[in-house]
Amino acid sequence: MLFVADSAKEKIRQIRQEEGLGDEFFIRVSVTSGGCSGLTYQMDFDNESKPNDQVFEDNGVRVVTDLKSFLYLCNTTLEFSGGLNGKGFYFNNPNAARTCGCGESFAV
Repeated sequence: MLFVADSAKEKIRQIRQEEGLGDEFFIRVSVTSGGCSGLTYQMDFDNESKPNDQVFEDNGVRVVTDLKSFLYLCNTTLEFSGGLNGKGFYFNNPNAARTCGCGESFAV
């Protein structure tokens, strides 16, 4: 399962409204090679499903990931932090053994 915190839900709703994105758009999350720690997160809006997609809905937000990425993302929570010291969207990933200083990459 992938989870969506209230803070992320509100920001996603705001972005959808500003960009004029309808309900057919969902959040696509994936993990790719790269970053200081070896793996990095990718997140975007998408409206096209792929054959091996894993689909989750939490807190009224549909989140989709490919099967390979899900192995790294299982039980991860998408969060959002605003303000002067805010990070923007970030992932609270219990599978990450190590993260880099900027918080954009991780290792398992």
